[in-house]
This record gives sequence, structure tokens and C-alpha cells, in this order.
Amino acid sequence: MKKTILYSLFLILAFPLLVACNDDEDQLSDSRVTYYPVLTVQGDEFVIVPIGSSYTDEGCTATLQGEDYSSHVEASGISDINTNQAGLYYVTYTAVNADGYSVSASRTVAVCDPSITTDLSGSYTLQEGSYRLSKGVKTAYSGYNVKVSKVAPGIFKVSDFLGGYYDQRAGYGSNYAMTGYIQLLADNTVKILSGDVPGWGDSYTDFQEGKYDPATKTISYVVTYAGMEFHVSMKI
Repeated sequence: MKKTILYSLFLILAFPLLVACNDDEDQLSDSRVTYYPVLTVQGDEFVIVPIGSSYTDEGCTATLQGEDYSSHVEASGISDINTNQAGLYYVTYTAVNADGYSVSASRTVAVCDPSITTDLSGSYTLQEGSYRLSKGVKTAYSGYNVKVSKVAPGIFKVSDFLGGYYDQRAGYGSNYAMTGYIQLLADNTVKILSGDVPGWGDSYTDFQEGKYDPATKTISYVVTYAGMEFHVSMKI
């Protein structure tokens, strides 16, 4: 009698487990595979355009499972390119598959002034007198390295607009450097074109007093980030 009762109790307890297993099998049978388009940007992904000239985009092609899918590619940003205004512009190509999933590719268009022949490229060292101003408190820092690279006449990539404050001084690493681009004007003033901190997913809010001193090969500026001012002076 006891064995019969125990066996019946076992069946009652096991039944929900059997149902649960069947439910899991049903869920697994609903899984599907989706295929993404493969995008190919035509021409160069970084294009230099002299100021005042015209720009014609070469477009982007796409394939999906070996078939041409180019008619589904949409481009944005082309109409924003002003070839009379030096700076960086971005074209984004997007294609969506039948399941609603999208993929993107991009092109950078650098409208530049060929008359700017000064090359700011080099390894710079943050100079004494640089500091961070936060809530009225100055924190001096110097001696950190910043790399500047030429990408087009008058347009340069900067490895860290913050002068190594978080990347090197705090030891957070390069993901917390503010990387971006500057433009050198004919009067040796400098303006920022972009600047982002990947680690925190944000950017600067202001950039002032940007200038280059060719006699001392010094770049200086004040960049505002997260409510703080970074007064940067760096020299080759």
C-alpha cells in the first residue's frame, strides 16, 4: 500500500516536469535564422575634397545570400556635405533585411583647404600650466603624451583632447581619451570638428581659444567636458 501511494505521488510530481520539457521543445522549434546583407562601400571610405569643388558619391552595393541587394540600400548625409565649408562630413549606408534587421556602413568626406600647408603632425607633450578646472578647483597636470596625425590639408586627428587626464593620469586607458579632429585655419586658429569619449559614450560641450603657435610648435585650447574645463597646452 505504501509503495502504491509513493508511486502515485512520484507521478503527480513528475507530470509538471514532463510538461515543462515539452514546452521547452516547442520553444526551441520556433527558432529561426536570419541573414544579413553584406555592404560594400564603392570607392574610398575616406575621401578628400578640395574646398569649392563638387562631390559625387560613389554609393554602396549590397548582397544577400549571394544575390544582389543594392536596391535596398539607403544613403543619408550626402545632402549635408557643404563643399564650400571645410570640415568632416559623414555618409551612412543602411540596408534592412526581410526580418527588419539592419546593417550599416559609412564613408567620411573631408572638405579641406589645400592652401593650408602647415603640418601639425607629431608627438606632443602636455606642458606645465595645463590644468583641469572642476567646481572652482584647479588640478594641474603635465608630461602626458598626445599624438596628432594629418588626415587632410588643415585637418588633423588628435588622440586625446583632454591631454591624457583620464587615459594616462587616471590610468583608465585609451577608451577614456577624447579622440577627434581639429581644423587649422589660415590665421593659425584651431577649431574642433569632433571629439568623443567612447568609454562614457559622450562628447565635449564647448571648445574655445584654440590656436597654434608655429614659433614654439604649441597647440593650446580650452575644452569643456562634463561640466569641467580642461586648459590644455601641448608642444612637440
